[in-house]
Amino acid sequence: MTSSWLFPPRTREVQFDEKWSFVNKKQKNCDPNNPADDHKGDWWDHVAFDPEHKLVLAVVPGARVIENVEEVVAEVKDRLGDQPPALMTSDEYAAYETVIANTFSEVVDRTPPGPGRRPILAERQLATGLTYATVHKERREDRVVAIHRQVVLGSQEAVDRALKASVCSRTINTSFVERQHGTDRHRNARKARKTYRFSKDWRVHEAMTYFTLYSYNFCWPVRTLRTRGEESRWQRRTPAMAAGLADHVWSLKEWVTFPTVQ
Repeated sequence: MTSSWLFPPRTREVQFDEKWSFVNKKQKNCDPNNPADDHKGDWWDHVAFDPEHKLVLAVVPGARVIENVEEVVAEVKDRLGDQPPALMTSDEYAAYETVIANTFSEVVDRTPPGPGRRPILAERQLATGLTYATVHKERREDRVVAIHRQVVLGSQEAVDRALKASVCSRTINTSFVERQHGTDRHRNARKARKTYRFSKDWRVHEAMTYFTLYSYNFCWPVRTLRTRGEESRWQRRTPAMAAGLADHVWSLKEWVTFPTVQ
């Protein structure tokens, strides 16, 4: 895929989450001392999702490690033209706070107050308008009994303004990206929780992850995105059309043969 969009999408809100799957066999059956079990076991899709336009901004498949969190947040920054969205949310996975703060900030050098003084360590200044909040679901006997929301970066007032301007979110949530996980599991049988159709090779698993999630943006009309057209007829729209990245529903052939370098 291309490293950046042809032009930034109309994204104002981003939800982050990780979707579990496995390659060849589940993690509990892998031997950490056996080189043959490298790249087998648990595999996670680190997904950045635009809930307003149902657009998959970025996906990074692999282990659930901070390096992959850094990559997916960096891709979001790149695809939004280095500007932070009005609101970012995720679950309580601690890596996101550090990564988002480092990615959407600049180093500010401080001058020592007098001659001969030791240099002062540089600080990072958060981007203007940066907001990030988390959702923690408290479970009891596999049922959600309470939901705790917390503003981590930015102010509560900024989060309230972003929610008031949002056309989809009324509170801090990750519901939309979680719903997209269900859509992707339906479209990609390798991602089903209990299946005999799991991937046997991590390279194929990764390739199919990119194929299903990114083709969904351009080739999959979403019912809730449709609009009234001429003569009050419904006009089908894909996430890419809603986000301003396309003007029609692409066929798979058109999407696959689209040149990656313009």
